[in-house]
Amino acid sequence: MNMFLLATYTLWQRELVRFFRQRSRVVGALVPPIVFWFLIGSGLGNSFRVSPSLTPSIASSADVNYLQYFFPGTVTLIVLFTAIFSTISVIEDRHEGFLQSVLVAPLSRLTLVLGKILGGTTLAFGQAFVFLLLAPVAGIHLELASAPLLLTNLLVISFGLTGLGFVLAWSLDSTQGFHAIMNLLLIPMWLLSGALFPATGAAKWIRVVMSLNPLSYGFSSLQNHLYVGGHPLAAGMASDITGLAVSTGFAVIMFGASVWVVGRR
Repeated sequence: MNMFLLATYTLWQRELVRFFRQRSRVVGALVPPIVFWFLIGSGLGNSFRVSPSLTPSIASSADVNYLQYFFPGTVTLIVLFTAIFSTISVIEDRHEGFLQSVLVAPLSRLTLVLGKILGGTTLAFGQAFVFLLLAPVAGIHLELASAPLLLTNLLVISFGLTGLGFVLAWSLDSTQGFHAIMNLLLIPMWLLSGALFPATGAAKWIRVVMSLNPLSYGFSSLQNHLYVGGHPLAAGMASDITGLAVSTGFAVIMFGASVWVVGRR
């Protein structure tokens, strides 16, 4: 058991050291989402109007702007970007021979999966947490009482998306192919999570897809925990319990899928 923990810790630490030694990865995972949030939020700020059917008080609220609505979507985007960049290391490790060395070591392959995913989760959660400190800039007042559930939900989302990235990276042999899959699957997954627009007012088939998207529930839970105290945007697509339950189920499934793909010949 001690050997298992030591190996997992070593792989986790390696992911963090590798990340911070490559400053371009730090900038690439954190700065673009912040730029997107500021430019898109500022550009659409005065044009943003929430449908009255979402919550009766939203349409008449002068305090609601797109910078506020887009804030939790940007948090989710930071997690997604960091998960993508961190799991690319799986492909790089395979080409460099490090992955083969780990696989032939007298350790369970669960060690490899857990160390890699925990490393990516830590990086994604840490960068998203840093961005959360900008909430007052968007006019969002964080409540101390909601912080534990907010951070727990963010941690679960980070783990699930990193697990998804691990499954995709393990199944591919080139970074080019990984980026193609990212553009085909992960970015639409984020777009249809409610990060850019609420489900209310969208086409019926879009609402159906959003209801099937597990990331929608994690995003909705982030909304509920960020906008408290009767804020007009606090009415997410799902309740706190449902959002956290779906996010947890998705994280467990992705972890199981990661263990399964590593165990295949």
